[in-house]
Amino acid sequence: TVTYREFGELSPQTHPSLHQSVYIIEVLDGEHRWTVKHRYSDFHDLHEKLTAEKKVDRRLLPPKKMLGKNSKSLVERRQKELELYLQTLLLQFPQATPTPLACFLHFHLYEINGITAALAEELFHKGEQLLQAGEVFSLQPLQLYSVSQQLRLAKPTCCNGDAKTDLGHILDFTCRLRYLKMSGTRGPVGTSNIQESSLPFDLSVFKSLLQIEISECSSQQIGGLSFLRSSLETLSIHHSTETMMSILVPEASEFSQWEAEGAESGCPVTAVIPLWRNLTTLDMSHNGISTIDSSVKLIPKVEFLDLSHNQLSTVENLQHLYNLVHVDLSYNSLRVLEAAHTRLGNIKTLSLAGNQLEQLTGLTKLYSLVNLDLSHNQLAQLEEIKNIGLLPCLEKLNLSSNPMCIIPDYRTKVLAQFGDRAAEVCLDGTLTTEKELDTVEVLKAIQKAKEVKDKMSSGDKKVRSVVPNHPAGGSIKPACMVKLSVFIYCMEEGWGWCTVTEGLCHVDAPTVLLSLLRIPHGGDRNYAL
Repeated sequence: TVTYREFGELSPQTHPSLHQSVYIIEVLDGEHRWTVKHRYSDFHDLHEKLTAEKKVDRRLLPPKKMLGKNSKSLVERRQKELELYLQTLLLQFPQATPTPLACFLHFHLYEINGITAALAEELFHKGEQLLQAGEVFSLQPLQLYSVSQQLRLAKPTCCNGDAKTDLGHILDFTCRLRYLKMSGTRGPVGTSNIQESSLPFDLSVFKSLLQIEISECSSQQIGGLSFLRSSLETLSIHHSTETMMSILVPEASEFSQWEAEGAESGCPVTAVIPLWRNLTTLDMSHNGISTIDSSVKLIPKVEFLDLSHNQLSTVENLQHLYNLVHVDLSYNSLRVLEAAHTRLGNIKTLSLAGNQLEQLTGLTKLYSLVNLDLSHNQLAQLEEIKNIGLLPCLEKLNLSSNPMCIIPDYRTKVLAQFGDRAAEVCLDGTLTTEKELDTVEVLKAIQKAKEVKDKMSSGDKKVRSVVPNHPAGGSIKPACMVKLSVFIYCMEEGWGWCTVTEGLCHVDAPTVLLSLLRIPHGGDRNYAL
């Protein structure tokens, strides 16, 4: 059904009294409708194309009148005549709409036959080139919905007689395509009332896909994902689901008691679900996922897992992914991560940025970890760094935008927790400088001195000096003149060299050296020698 409403639009470069009459055409196709805007000259061009193909009578189009062409009465009369003109054309071609008329009414954008015909012609010209180049091909859900609907209809694969628009060109292309991107839209498509998120489509027409990215679709409308299990290597789903199960095990809606292929089950099952045999990368970031459910049992070969920007509060079931190397759990709702090594195994890269972590006790045994991102959390205590300070492979650590970052000498105090490996750690994207390494050595010496002092003060162990016998049977004189050049560091005053010549018999504590150097000890000052 086609109806019209006259719309008077002022031209910005003409006198206000001069109008351009634009006709708004409302097209109805089942439950779908859309609008198209055309001037009379567009109708005239359409008619010229149709008469050139000898498809319509030249006298069918209302004539163009110059006198009073913008008068209200003329526009209203022409509106009715143009409506009758289009209705006559549609009745004349009930089976196959001529290409000029289909384009005029935007069938290639909104109508099933027009959409598939346009896609088939595009692939007829460019399909082979796209396949050879190995490029990612982009489709809209509306396009794949149209193809799926066409395949369900008992109709010829070429409706308008043009071989270039044959559905076979699409099927040949989809059978060989390796990289696909499906991007939906929020809200209606163009000028239509079509909501892409409500249109079901079938992915089973793709037989050789290695990589697929789907965004802005509903998991309920995605059909045929299970047919990709044998070939797919990379699966990316964004803004499309609230559960991992709906994507990885779509059969779960039919079989409540299922088990992964090859798994041993102690209870009866209603279905055995095949594994995603070649899937190594799973990106389900930017969804509404709140739980890592048991569906991950079907992806044992996954090495790269991205679950960032979801709603996770716990980390579960990842022990089934024993090939994991890189895990991104950033920007979720994690507050605690206990015994991470029992779930994450021997991963090398872990991103926990943008959570609410206050403690790092669960990370102490991630011995293979190389890259750790803890930025934008709630880490306030430097003591927490001790939990990761002994990780032998850690090279990159990001702690930026945490409360601890405002602590004076934050970098050197963090690096000091890594002991002899401080030089190997890149903190917050910045390599460790020589000056920082010198300061780290001082902090380590202070810490060591403090530990010795604590032991002495507690009485657990007292350090006593014994003058050894000379190897030849004699003994070292209890006093001798010794000249010392000591490099000393006071945390409050900085570096400096001191030289002293004194009579020494033994040195049994840092305080003795401080006394020899005429340096007051105790109080608020801390020294390293």
